[in-house]
Amino acid sequence: MDREQEEMQFLGLFGIYKESCKVIYSYWKIFAKITLSLILPLSFIFLAYIEVSNLIQRKIIFTEIRRDFTPVGTTRYNRLSDLLSKERTYFNIFKVVYGTFYLILSLLSTSAVVYTVACIYTGCDLTFGKVMTVVPKVWKRLMITLLCIFIATIACIVAATLVFVSIVYFLRDTAAVVPLFFICLILFNVGFIYLSMGWYLACVVSVLEESYGLKAMMKSRQLIRGKLIIAIVIVFKLFLSLLSVQYAFQMLVVYGRWRLVPMVDRVLYAILCFLVLSMLKLFGLVIQTVIYFVCKSYHHENIDKMELSNHLEVYLLAEYVPLKGKDVQLEECRV
Repeated sequence: MDREQEEMQFLGLFGIYKESCKVIYSYWKIFAKITLSLILPLSFIFLAYIEVSNLIQRKIIFTEIRRDFTPVGTTRYNRLSDLLSKERTYFNIFKVVYGTFYLILSLLSTSAVVYTVACIYTGCDLTFGKVMTVVPKVWKRLMITLLCIFIATIACIVAATLVFVSIVYFLRDTAAVVPLFFICLILFNVGFIYLSMGWYLACVVSVLEESYGLKAMMKSRQLIRGKLIIAIVIVFKLFLSLLSVQYAFQMLVVYGRWRLVPMVDRVLYAILCFLVLSMLKLFGLVIQTVIYFVCKSYHHENIDKMELSNHLEVYLLAEYVPLKGKDVQLEECRV
């Protein structure tokens, strides 16, 4: 990042995109290594999960249909029931294994990219080996933050579900139920995108500052003020892009055999979706770190590059000890 701190606050939507692209292009070698080692495997297991889970679910449904047309109490019925129970157990184990690997790679990818962008910003000496040395020492802080984010997500979904159910139950005989339901649905989506942006910043805060967990989430909410609209637009476009890739993969690859898509074309589509998804994930991680610096600049919080550099270098110590607030917390600049 060649921009001065004061200039970062004036970056708009396209300015943030341009700055993120500049960071990736200027240091493409280090980002290429991070992508090959972490982001590509992350994208691969995500798409593989979609394909494999579809095959397993189809097999489970086929077994259920066979059992439904079998007389209850017969040997065949009992055998199909045991088979169905095993298939569901295997599927649940598969989902747990997938979730574990996906979480680990997500933590490592986020840590690596955030640390890399911060080192670029501070001018620290940066090598791929140094990044991979730091990543395992950061993931615990990110894990706690992501756990808090997960709990907050579940709470939001439960609250929204109760609201939707209440609307349908109490207003089911009125003409206002449908428009009110869709208004609440739109508000929920907007609110969820807002919270998602705050959660993205919370991950960056967990790496670059002392705060993590709930403190990081509260800090991210403070930072996002003033750049809320831009942040929401960026997150919405990123979500839309990721959903588009997922939809294309499902339609052209997963369900391609039923749509009579040739095998060669399905393989090409799978490779294309795989590469696009990987690029989107890298771009999204870089953007969320750039937004962090933009928000810090907008709130006139002076980012002492020497202090931040020292904080990043501490990760390289044999025994990492979190720095105290006076060492890590970026001080506010009076203007």
